[in-house]
Amino acid sequence: MHEHFMRQALLEAERALSEDEVPVGAVIVQGTRIIASAHNQREQLRDPTAHAEVIAITQGAESVGGWRLENCTMYVTLEPCLMCAGAIIQARIPVVVYGATDSKAGAVESLYHALGDERLNHRAQVIRNVMAGPCGDILSRFFAEKRRLGKK
Repeated sequence: MHEHFMRQALLEAERALSEDEVPVGAVIVQGTRIIASAHNQREQLRDPTAHAEVIAITQGAESVGGWRLENCTMYVTLEPCLMCAGAIIQARIPVVVYGATDSKAGAVESLYHALGDERLNHRAQVIRNVMAGPCGDILSRFFAEKRRLGKK
């Protein structure tokens, strides 16, 4: 089941890639139904907070009619950063499934362990490395092309 929803998140990452955004996708599932799906839109929206996870959380909250996403699971193609981990905590998402690890900005296991920090008022179960290969490959392709073109 995790692979099914991660494939949906990868479709969102492909959308980001087609828009020349860093290809990260996220979906939020309640039960077996996707209630939110998003991809990075920082360049398009000129908004540093327009990460896939934050946009999906906003959509999910609208879908359930409140800010608590307590009965949901988030699937995201890349390990969430500190900002996104904070948003996940604030939204009370109980389960986060991610694909590729992020050694430069990951706040779930790579640099920080924000979702398991007992000092905080909420923790999330984390399932790592689901479809890590395809999730990492799309990012590698994107950044290789940026380097080839000499762009940031």
